[in-house]
Amino acid sequence: MTENSFEPRFTGYAEKVRNSFADQHYMAHIGARITNIRPGVVDIEVPAVSELEQQHGFVHGGVTTAIADSAAGYAALSLYDEGDGILTVELKINFLAPADGEKLIARGQVIKPGRTLTVCRADVFSMAGGKEKLVATGMMTMACRPSLKH
Repeated sequence: MTENSFEPRFTGYAEKVRNSFADQHYMAHIGARITNIRPGVVDIEVPAVSELEQQHGFVHGGVTTAIADSAAGYAALSLYDEGDGILTVELKINFLAPADGEKLIARGQVIKPGRTLTVCRADVFSMAGGKEKLVATGMMTMACRPSLKH
């Protein structure tokens, strides 16, 4: 992924992202954690444990999609004002390879920020033996909601 360089609208953007992520009960349930926050960029990891597998032993596509969506959403949130929140309004994901290995890493990135809508992408990689494999890629559109808590 080619990274763009964006300026956050306020200095507490990383804390805002962390606080919002802490309120996501599903992310906690699957064991996901944020590993990187920069303006317009967020990485989320989840362990590839048996409880998250589908019937063939790969991490379920729903988990892959969820971390991609959250990584992209938090990348967008990092560029909005302190009181703003975001919601996903569109998402398309392509599964490219089975998600196996020790963990999955979703790397979300803002492509085009906007006042109301922000276009993002997220790539999801599986990690096995220190090597990454691209397993999914997605495009997401996020809407700014000034009245939302996060």
